[in-house]
Amino acid sequence: MAKSSVLGYPRIGAEREWKKALEAFWAGKLEETEFQSQLKAIRLNHLRKQLLKGIDIIPVNDFSYYDHVLDTAAMFGIVPNRFPYEGGAVPLSVYYGMARGTKEATASEMTKWFNTNYHYIVPELDGAKPTLTENKPLAAYREAKSELGIEGKPVILGPLTFLKLSKGYKASETDAWVDRLLPLYVQILRELADEGVQWVQIDEPILVTSINEDDLRRLNTIYGTIAAAVPQLNVMLQTYFESAESYRDLIALPVQGIGLDFVHGLSGNLEAIKQFGFPSGKVLGAGVIDGRGIWKASLREKLSLLETLTEYVGADRIVVQSSCSLLHVPVSTQYETKLAPELKNALAFADEKLDELVLLAKAFTSGESAISEELTNSENAVQALKQSDERNRTAVKNAVAAISAQQPLRSRPFSERQIAQQEKWQLPLFPTTTIGSFPQSAEVRKARQLWRKGEWNQEKYEGFIREQIDLWIKLQEEIGLDVLVHGEFERTDMVEFFGEKLAGFAFTQNGWVQSYGSRCVKPPIIYGDVAFENAMTVEETKYAQSKTKHPVKGMLTGPITIMNWSFVRDDIPREQIAYQLAYALRQEVEALESAGIGMIQVDEPAVREGLPLKAQDQAEYLAWAVKAFRMTTCTVEETTQIHTHMCYCEFHDMIDSIEEMDADVISIETSRSHGELIHSFELNTYKLGIGLGVYDIHSPRVPEVEEMTGMIDRALQVLDPKLFWINPDCGLKTRGTEETVASLRNMVEATRIARSKHA
Repeated sequence: MAKSSVLGYPRIGAEREWKKALEAFWAGKLEETEFQSQLKAIRLNHLRKQLLKGIDIIPVNDFSYYDHVLDTAAMFGIVPNRFPYEGGAVPLSVYYGMARGTKEATASEMTKWFNTNYHYIVPELDGAKPTLTENKPLAAYREAKSELGIEGKPVILGPLTFLKLSKGYKASETDAWVDRLLPLYVQILRELADEGVQWVQIDEPILVTSINEDDLRRLNTIYGTIAAAVPQLNVMLQTYFESAESYRDLIALPVQGIGLDFVHGLSGNLEAIKQFGFPSGKVLGAGVIDGRGIWKASLREKLSLLETLTEYVGADRIVVQSSCSLLHVPVSTQYETKLAPELKNALAFADEKLDELVLLAKAFTSGESAISEELTNSENAVQALKQSDERNRTAVKNAVAAISAQQPLRSRPFSERQIAQQEKWQLPLFPTTTIGSFPQSAEVRKARQLWRKGEWNQEKYEGFIREQIDLWIKLQEEIGLDVLVHGEFERTDMVEFFGEKLAGFAFTQNGWVQSYGSRCVKPPIIYGDVAFENAMTVEETKYAQSKTKHPVKGMLTGPITIMNWSFVRDDIPREQIAYQLAYALRQEVEALESAGIGMIQVDEPAVREGLPLKAQDQAEYLAWAVKAFRMTTCTVEETTQIHTHMCYCEFHDMIDSIEEMDADVISIETSRSHGELIHSFELNTYKLGIGLGVYDIHSPRVPEVEEMTGMIDRALQVLDPKLFWINPDCGLKTRGTEETVASLRNMVEATRIARSKHA
């Protein structure tokens, strides 16, 4: 009989109770014992739900107090020496200090988890002496069994992936680090085996990226050692997000199961199985339900795929599972009472995906007739949305086809634009600015809530927003910034705000997903053809500009970021969605320029997040991503200065593409990576305007002037001073007013010092 499983379940809770508990604890409103109690209740509720739904193999240790990569580092006592840690189980104060920073120590770097919108804390191995501080998978297994009678499947981040995601060691030291970590993994697995654990899921998503011969040798060493040390334990070696590289080497490893993604890695994995077969003694974890997308599966198509797999793998050796952890999707559609029926009926969040897995396992065992009604319902839901007016806007399709056939170019090259812009703006050396948003206080959030509830009318709400703009325009002038912003007080989220004003989008009431730590986002759903309807940002930007003689930037989110931070339709290529967004945003850029706004920032922080994991696919993606940005911005006058912003990504391998975007000024995060991005510019010449973020806005600490001065000095060793801007590394929406003002004052003082050095 076929069994069902998932690779992980969302942590945040159906009503974000996990997030609320974390933030209450951080604010000192929860004692640690009560905090631990609340998180245990949330964790057990998630397991109980999977049990009641009928999932056969339930993951444990997929729950986290912040991030699963940070959990792994803490389990091995890998704590940077700037934090007060003397061994043993890592205290929550140190654990959260690594994640968020403290007044005394900067946080560890945070970066994206492969090509998703989830961000993990990067382990720092420099100087670390790993030891097993606590067997977290064992504790999770025991809890599930004793509290709920669940024979859980412990989930562990694999050693090769952990190493590849870490920093602070040389490539030549990789084998030495394998030797340090492997005994600790063996100890964990031995203790699990002694406890009677039947299956362990070891996640090695790094195996879907380009791995070399040395990594394959290490992989054989790792899993050969584990097999010899713990022969009685069943290991499911799990990959996801793409098709596995070096498939023949992977299936030859001495493990009892291989997990493959048959959604995002469908063509590659299926072709590999057809060409090379699948070992008769192993179990195939068939990831047929999309763990990242929100659309209801065509159950008939999924059953057909499973039947195809049985030509190469015995049906009794196939586990029907999600393609990856359900961490990346909202919890349940049951809270969505305002969506159009044709849309809601086509959605499947985490809980609905559990149902789909159970249904597929049932039909795979007993035949289609066992779920005939559900099969018909899934097909009808998919077809109803496909035939809707929202997906058939002919005017949009025709216009996008026309402009995407053209080469999007500015009227003059940057070298000429830069001269014209400097003549117009007369900016000082090292202009200072911010990325866009200012603190959204409790008062701002309350005002928006009162407006949304109808307790405030439009006039009162707009008056309040103007008061906030007045306050922060005055503060920016007092601080001494050169280029100002209006503060974005009318915006909840940088993607949701635009989606609400464009056709083709829908919004959930409770469709939250974790982005990093307790930061949850509610991605819009792009379910139809995207169309511009009315100006979206002109009113507030124009008002702010009327209050100052300094230039005020118009602030937009770019097409690729809106796409990558939304749940997108799956019936047309992502490239076409990007071009539809670019066409709509171009009309907003032109509206801002017509209103007298001469600096316009089109943020693209998520360009890197959409980069395909396969090296051979990346050039094509970058080409159309760059084209979409240029389609958005290419029609403005030469004196209109186009800015963009990117954050929390590694850019060393895409500097050329960033330059091809042809933005007059780009701002990029460097502070949290401790200035490592600057090394990219030591190897590559960058000829456009650039601002490297000089302090980390995700930490509550106020950086000292000397810290920022050091960052500026290093950057100016490799960048042209005439093109260099100074700014924070990201928007300031989540920070408090006092710390924001103090940090910006220090930034301006650091700029003054830099100007005196380079005058």
